[in-house]
Amino acid sequence: MDFTLAKYRQLCQALIDCGLEFELRHDIDLKPANALDIARAEHSLGLTANYYFRYMDIWGNPGIIRQIAGLGHTIGYHYESLTSTQGDMAAAYGDFCRNLTQLRTIAPVHTACAHGSPRSPFNSMDLWKHYDIRDSGIEYEPMLDTDFNRTLYLTDTGRRWDGYRVSVRDRVPEREKFWQSEGLVFHTTDDVIKALEDRHHPIHRYRLLINTHCQRWAARFGTEWIAELCKQSIKNIVKRFIVKK
Repeated sequence: MDFTLAKYRQLCQALIDCGLEFELRHDIDLKPANALDIARAEHSLGLTANYYFRYMDIWGNPGIIRQIAGLGHTIGYHYESLTSTQGDMAAAYGDFCRNLTQLRTIAPVHTACAHGSPRSPFNSMDLWKHYDIRDSGIEYEPMLDTDFNRTLYLTDTGRRWDGYRVSVRDRVPEREKFWQSEGLVFHTTDDVIKALEDRHHPIHRYRLLINTHCQRWAARFGTEWIAELCKQSIKNIVKRFIVKK
């Protein structure tokens, strides 16, 4: 059964066993309690990850953020400032700094990444065309600072590992055709695990940046799992329409 906590543990174990360099990133768009379950699972395997929280959890769920930081994971800010301010650059930078300052009262923060906001016409990464993210004390923004010539980006956007086809912003478009030609396209988590287990697979030529959205990973098969599947299926139809526009 895909997109369960047990399946995520299998993926983590395959990453540990394969010997590749990898980075685990989690975008907490919804359900921060799921993020805590995943953080505990990673901790039990001796892994650390980057957890990116949106403004509503910074202000509304500080306890969960502290618990995840207490497990040794890195806390980051999942900003959506240009969407929040309807494209006003100065207001967006103020929004970014204000939420970042609040998050730093909960845990140390040296990393940030943009929330895609697929229904918004604004891309919050455009903020850094007008400001320097380093001025805020941020040392790492994965989509700005990763060398994707040597790093393969795998994300579960769309509740699938080939969700870039219906993704508005959670993607690396300049590398997608090349990765397709290399056979580096996967649909299920088992597809990724099989590639990691096959030492001759081209995935072994790369460092890996793996991004998961914790609300998609249910503790087990049941009501939550089914609800997320149905909701994401509808979202994928909408996002496919947005991408084609």
